Amino acid sequence: MKTWKRTSIAIAVVVGASYASYAPSAQQRSVTTTESVGVSTERLGRLHQGMQAFVDRHEAGGIVTLVARDGKVVDVHASGFQDVESKTPMKTDTIFRIASMSKPITSVAVMMLYEEGKLLLTDPVSKFIPAFRTSTVMAADGTTTPARRGITIRDLLSHRSGITYGFLNNGAVGNAYRKEGIADGLTIMPTSLAEAIDKLAAAPLVSQPGAAWNYSLSTDVLGRVVEVVSGKTFDVFLRERIFTPLGMTDTSFEVPDSKVARFATAYAPDGAGGIRPMKDPESFGNAVFSPGVSYRPGKKYFSGGAGLTSTASDYAKFCQMLLDGGAAGGTRLLSPKTVELMTSNHTSDLPPVGGLLGAGTAFGLGFQITMDAAATQTMGSNGLYGWSGIYGTVFWVDPKEKLVAIMMVQRYPGSPVAAAFRPLVYQALIK
Repeated sequence: MKTWKRTSIAIAVVVGASYASYAPSAQQRSVTTTESVGVSTERLGRLHQGMQAFVDRHEAGGIVTLVARDGKVVDVHASGFQDVESKTPMKTDTIFRIASMSKPITSVAVMMLYEEGKLLLTDPVSKFIPAFRTSTVMAADGTTTPARRGITIRDLLSHRSGITYGFLNNGAVGNAYRKEGIADGLTIMPTSLAEAIDKLAAAPLVSQPGAAWNYSLSTDVLGRVVEVVSGKTFDVFLRERIFTPLGMTDTSFEVPDSKVARFATAYAPDGAGGIRPMKDPESFGNAVFSPGVSYRPGKKYFSGGAGLTSTASDYAKFCQMLLDGGAAGGTRLLSPKTVELMTSNHTSDLPPVGGLLGAGTAFGLGFQITMDAAATQTMGSNGLYGWSGIYGTVFWVDPKEKLVAIMMVQRYPGSPVAAAFRPLVYQALIK
């Protein structure tokens, strides 16, 4: 393995209560502002050192972290390399595949339509996508029975639909997905979103609608619902109704030629304790990835569950909108009561979910929610909400602390960075 030169990247921080403050342009941090919102400048150094250590140990190519409190971005920091082989330094405006961090954005789009009276959470998805009228549930032995009721919009938002991910299911339903060529939103798709979701609708469910939590392609289905209800393609709806109003200029399903130089390389373990660039395409078990081709212009399948790219600063604008009760400066996307509904426990009637969610947490309408901070065995607050992406990215919003935290990295599978990021952020809070 090549010897890596340890690289420290200058901190870029912009301070201000307005949304313009989320576009880093200065290369110096305002110490006064950092301390004034209860964040220790000295202790932020521990966060930076912790991220650099992952680079030094060859466990990650490069990392960008962002911390905002009281509506102010107090720290944006880049460590390591955007591309290790070329020694291209990581930068604070590097573009990342955010994968399942697309889900909260799609969920907000659905709730905007809910607020406009164009759909109800109790509506069956078959009202908008007729192919779901005859859903069946498949048992472990491959036998099927009719679904007792239709899948609702709330089922999709809370992953209680009975839909699954093929790469997460090694049983009869996962085999049915693979037989029919149902992809997980991580690779190039030759079909349109409409065609792909109709195919998914014909596949069996892994459980009765509403009966169990199964992380799934439900959010991709919601993207198609947005298209049907709004009359616009999903990418256009997100751009016009969310990205442009929030000033998220680098968030998209595609990375155009003009921005490819800012697109981070995706990495995987090299088998010798380090990392290597992912192939395109590449399979890991049942998961198939296309880390380059699937983000090129011209795509027709816009995955609401896994397809977006973004920067730390762009995603911070989205998070701050949620923390501010649905408003972004003079633009309101949602009512505070809608954000409250989305960040409430929508799995309280189910047995402890475990698995991807973990102890002490539940799921809302697009987010993981911390219900018992002590049970999570890490720092945080009850009411904290957020999610992660399969390439290693993670974010959370902590209303109690008025805190937004984002970590961007590109490594699959099993990126170790997210677990360390949480305590390194909270230890920097001094009031």
